[in-house]
Amino acid sequence: MTGQPLPGFRDFFPPEHAALRAIFTAWREASRCSGFTEYEGPELESLELYTEKSGEEIVGQLYHFQDKGEREVALRPEMTPTLARMVASQHRNYRKPIKWFSVPRLFRYERPQKGRHREHYQWNCDMVGEKSAMAEAELIGTLCLGLSLLGLSSQDVVVRVSDRSWWDTFLEKHGVGEKERPSILRTLDRLDGATAEQRREKLGALAGAVEEVWHGKSEDSAALQEVHKGVKALGYGEWCETDYRVVRGLAYYTGVVFEVHDRAGKLRAVAGGGRYDDLLKRLGGEDLPAVGFGMGDAVLAELLREKKTAVPKVEGAEIFVVAEGSEQEMALGLVGQLRRGGFSADYDPGAGKWGKQLEMAEAKGARWALLVGREVAEGKLGLKELASRKQSEIRWTKGADGKICLEPTPGDWAKVVS
Repeated sequence: MTGQPLPGFRDFFPPEHAALRAIFTAWREASRCSGFTEYEGPELESLELYTEKSGEEIVGQLYHFQDKGEREVALRPEMTPTLARMVASQHRNYRKPIKWFSVPRLFRYERPQKGRHREHYQWNCDMVGEKSAMAEAELIGTLCLGLSLLGLSSQDVVVRVSDRSWWDTFLEKHGVGEKERPSILRTLDRLDGATAEQRREKLGALAGAVEEVWHGKSEDSAALQEVHKGVKALGYGEWCETDYRVVRGLAYYTGVVFEVHDRAGKLRAVAGGGRYDDLLKRLGGEDLPAVGFGMGDAVLAELLREKKTAVPKVEGAEIFVVAEGSEQEMALGLVGQLRRGGFSADYDPGAGKWGKQLEMAEAKGARWALLVGREVAEGKLGLKELASRKQSEIRWTKGADGKICLEPTPGDWAKVVS
């Protein structure tokens, strides 16, 4: 036993988990502010859900096996097929457009590297049942809001917007048949950042025409013009620019696609998404338009570290009850009562020495130390704000129901030590 997690998997010790939780908080707040409702699905799905819907690339990255019921199953590598399956089965029960979000844990068997692991958390937002370009604008606006809540701005990141429909027209114009297009699109997706020589090698006769696109010599499609108009109206126009080098390799995308990249170009895509109008129908549901995006925690965390955004403090209990050994029973009563009242409270179960308990309170990140000492018989408790070292006294009494009453209550303690 090595003491290390499996390759590509991560341990989240309290400091790392505090940073992860800050990301989750921003994701959920941006979703809430934008009117999205949270949902969840199973981590294990039928293998068929991915082999038929997501294209060859993702199939090769699946954790899949046969379960004890001889079913071919896979750990979910992404959330869109699960969402599509769920919406296809229940969409009549929900008013359109459906606006859902989730923060699932996903699994892909790929080579671990900077910003890429074999498991990660991902923020997914999807809008189902809206054909207009405002659906894309709404998703991009929500994405930008989430990034801004984490301290990032349009100077740090850019949303690169493209159009798969435009690429279909382009490939048809240059003689590429419908069956060959998915393979070409996957190749184009891998060539973002490649040299001109590498593009010529991979694309052959198409290379010259693609080179013009790569150098930004193509006008915005009608769909992209509408998306930019909506994003600008939402206040995020400076975050977005057209870039046809963004293709998105997954097979189910049908229209506008987009990716978020750091302006410095040091990292992989921070987020990506687009329109997938055919997926629900292919899963046996009704023909409903849909747009969505996913943003993983790993690349985002790398970006936040590079930008040196504020690292959240590891949070412990707000109140730490310190007690003389003879007053341990009362200390436990206070802890239980504070917790039932909605306050986070902790104590030293070993009832160590007074100084050691105070050290423990500070080490655990408590704001207040509630001191149960010799003055307890006089109806007094000590109150210490650990950061400022300021100390005062509060009163306690026991009510007819046996409850301990504190005066003032914890909500007013800041006034006592100010």
